[in-house]
Amino acid sequence: MKKQTYQSVKVNVENPIIWADVPDIDVIRVGDVYYMSSTMMHMNPGVPIMKSSDLVHWEVVNYVYDILEENDEQLLNNGKNEYGLGSWASSLRFHNNTFYLAVASFSADKTYIFQTDDIENGDWKKSSLNGVYHDMSLLIDEGHVYMIYGGGDIKVIELTSDATAIKEGGLNKVIIPNASLIAGPNVGLPAEGAHIQKINGMYYVFLITWPKGEGRTQLMFRSDCIDGEYEGRIALDDAGIAQGGIVDTVDGDWYAMLFQDCGAVGRTPFIIPVEWEDGWPVHKNDFDRVSTNHFIPEIVSSDEFDQALENRNPSYLKNIEVLQDKGLKLPLVWQWNHNPDSKYWSLSERPGYLRIKNGRVSNSILDARNILTQRTFGPQCSGQVLVEISHMKDGDFAGLAAFQENYGFVAVKATANENFIVMVLGNSKEQQEIELISITNDRVYFKVDFDFKNMIDQAYFYYSLDEENWHVIGEPLQMKYTIPHFMGYRFALFNYATKTSDGFVDFDYFRVTETITEK
Repeated sequence: MKKQTYQSVKVNVENPIIWADVPDIDVIRVGDVYYMSSTMMHMNPGVPIMKSSDLVHWEVVNYVYDILEENDEQLLNNGKNEYGLGSWASSLRFHNNTFYLAVASFSADKTYIFQTDDIENGDWKKSSLNGVYHDMSLLIDEGHVYMIYGGGDIKVIELTSDATAIKEGGLNKVIIPNASLIAGPNVGLPAEGAHIQKINGMYYVFLITWPKGEGRTQLMFRSDCIDGEYEGRIALDDAGIAQGGIVDTVDGDWYAMLFQDCGAVGRTPFIIPVEWEDGWPVHKNDFDRVSTNHFIPEIVSSDEFDQALENRNPSYLKNIEVLQDKGLKLPLVWQWNHNPDSKYWSLSERPGYLRIKNGRVSNSILDARNILTQRTFGPQCSGQVLVEISHMKDGDFAGLAAFQENYGFVAVKATANENFIVMVLGNSKEQQEIELISITNDRVYFKVDFDFKNMIDQAYFYYSLDEENWHVIGEPLQMKYTIPHFMGYRFALFNYATKTSDGFVDFDYFRVTETITEK
């Protein structure tokens, strides 16, 4: 990679580098390529692997797993779910031509270690440890494999040399007690989010804490021994930008890769210049932190659902089993809410369309299977779909949603006698139909606009019967990032049944832009 690329990163980058929900990031460099993993909670496939050549522009190239487990929580059965659970805060490492990724799941009560020799196209071998090693970070060091984890007291535990199990009699102790206290005694969130790195013979542990009444704060500790005495400092206390590690470029520049809570759009990645002073990686806060860029990030895309009609570039179609139908695959920007049911969606039954069939009866969109999602992004964005509805049954709902615990959607509501366009606001406790309009059409267009500027955080809903004349319906959704879902708002294409489970709809396309309707 050329030197001027890094100069451009250092001087011209506007933060956030991705104005979308990409939290708990872990970034490594392999040669002149960077890879990043992130938290995906209840979405599948899970733990995206993103690739970049400049630390700024990222694309999804693989996922670590298709589905993690098949329990009631992942299947939305018996009133259970894994919203806000699923997989948390992964750790990505590369050693001796093997990629390692550790991630924990509170719903499964396990910690997983995945391995592959091909991070972009390969399958991942999975091992599991009983229990959750909270916010763990891997370190492979001179024949030893360590995992740093915990909250408040930061601990180390040693794994076997093949990183598949806890090493009997291995290192297991607290290495940084009461790690939050270097930020003061007024502790709100105890230190967590560990990232450990060995650099020039020194062990560095990066953490976050959240003092009461203040913002998330990045901490750093160092020691000359993995279980030695650690000294600590505040690395960055600026607008809540925190949690992550550091990475070097081919030319020797260093950057911290952190994230910031950014309202309803989610938690957004920031790149922070780092300079070494007296053996400390000093995080510089002289960076542009208000992005004015208006562009669609490469982790989002439109889709005409015409995979059955034309050959796609191999880089566009990865071999992700859960996202394929008879060899036809959805782009990697798509993820299902919880585990999908492959029997009830198809790209091949009607070429040129995504068919979503109802395989069961659901109470609301929150417990429906086969909800297909993409991230939203700032400062504003809009998604549009065309839905063909002639095979809907009494009690079915199908349309486009602004998806989080507090959701809104515009959809077709089918009844025994007629169909309606309906705008709905709801949450995990209740759902309210704000407006209904009777229709006779079999093809309906829906659009949802998202405005994240200055954390306005409002979504607006529209319908059309001819794709030219658009009509506002219902009322805006005041979006709110909630901990029960722990995820930024998403576009969601859905079809679910409330009475009988044999209906289906066909989505002709999903089109996303960075332009919303003028109010």
